[in-house]
Amino acid sequence: MSMKEYDLIAIGSGSAMNLIDPMIQDNPKIKIAVIDKDEPGGICLTRGCIPSKILLYPAELVRKIEEARDLGIDSEIKTVNFQFIMDRMRKLIYKDIDQIRESLSTSENIDYYHAPAEFTAPYTLKVAGTEMRSRLIFLCIGSEATIPSMIGLDKIHYHTSDTILKLTELPESMIIVGAGYIAAEFGHFLSSMGCKVTIIGRNPYFVPEEEPEVSNLLKKVLGRHISIITNHEVKEVRENGGLKEVLAVERTTGKNMSVTAREILIATGRGPTTKILHPERSGVNVTQEGWLAVNDYLETSQPGIWAIGDADGRYLFKHVANYESTVVYNNAVLKQNVKVDYHAVPHAIFTYPEVAAVGLREKEAVAKYGDEKVLIGYYKYEDTAKGEAINAKDYFVKVIV
Repeated sequence: MSMKEYDLIAIGSGSAMNLIDPMIQDNPKIKIAVIDKDEPGGICLTRGCIPSKILLYPAELVRKIEEARDLGIDSEIKTVNFQFIMDRMRKLIYKDIDQIRESLSTSENIDYYHAPAEFTAPYTLKVAGTEMRSRLIFLCIGSEATIPSMIGLDKIHYHTSDTILKLTELPESMIIVGAGYIAAEFGHFLSSMGCKVTIIGRNPYFVPEEEPEVSNLLKKVLGRHISIITNHEVKEVRENGGLKEVLAVERTTGKNMSVTAREILIATGRGPTTKILHPERSGVNVTQEGWLAVNDYLETSQPGIWAIGDADGRYLFKHVANYESTVVYNNAVLKQNVKVDYHAVPHAIFTYPEVAAVGLREKEAVAKYGDEKVLIGYYKYEDTAKGEAINAKDYFVKVIV
C-alpha cells in the first residue's frame, strides 16, 4: 500500500474549514486531505444548532400567536404542518451540505475522503484503505450523543438529537430523557407542534447549567406546555402495546414512577468520538472521559497535532470552535504563541422565553473571588419600557460583578 503525503490532514469539515481557506490562499500549491465520516459541514450545520434553529422559529411563532390575545389580538392557529416544517429544514440544510461537498470535491488543493479515519502510527492515518501521513494534523472530530446505561434501552427504538431531525410525522407523545439544553429546545419545539411532551431529568434543577433563578423560571414557563420532572433517575425502559414506558426513581425519596409515550428521545448530553480514531497510536493523549487532551495553545501531546471544537470537550458550541480555529491558525500556521481564553463564553437556549448568559455563574464567581467580593444585581424586564410594552412577565437580567 502506497503512502500519500500531505501538507495538512484535517479530520472534520466544520470549523476546520476556517483554517483551510486562508492556508490555500497563502500557499496555492498546498496539498490537504479533508476527512469526514459524516456529511460535510460539521455537526452545527448537519444535525446541531442550524437545523434546530430552523425548527425553533415556527415554535416561537406558535407561542407568540397564543399570547397575542393578551395584547388585544384575537387569533387562531388552524393547523400546524409538521411535515412541511421538517421538509423545509432539511431542504435548507442539504442545500448547504451539497455546496460544501461540491467545493471539497472540486478543489485542486484538497483530497476529500467521506470515510472514517484511524491512526496507525505517529502522524499516520488509514482512511478507506488509503494510508496517509502529515506532520500537521487538525483533529476537528466533533462529538456524539451519549447513551446512558439503562435496562431495556437496547431492545426498543429511540431517538437522539441526531435522529430526531429525520422525523416525518409528529408523534402524539414524547418522553425526553435528560433535562439540559437539548431537552429544553426539542421539548419546546415538539410541544408547540402539538406533541404531548414529558421531560425527565436526574438533576434537581431543570437546565442545571444555568443560574437557579433561570432554571426555576424556565421550568415554570415551559411547564405550562410540558410536563417537567426533575430529580429522577431513569432505570428502565420497555415497550408495551405500541407505547414506550419509562420507569424512574425519585433520587431523594426512592419513590418509583412510570410514564408512557409513543416515542422516546435520549437527550443526556454529548460525549467524545475518539474511540474509532485510536489517537493513542499517534501519541495523542485523551482525558479520563475520552476527550482529546490539549494544552493552553490547543496542541495535543503530540507536537504538530491540534484539536478544535467539541473534540477537547471544553465548550461544545460552534462559536467556540470558530474562535479555537483562529487560535490554532495563529499557533500552528503563523507560529505564534496565543493562549486560548475562555473567560467570557456566551451561550443561549432558544426556548420561549429564550435564555442567554456569558461569563462566570454566581457559584463560580464566589468560588474564585470570595463571597465578599462578588456583587449580584437583578432587574425585571417588565420594569423597562420595552418589557412593559410587550407585556413581559417574570423575565429578568442577573448581573454578577
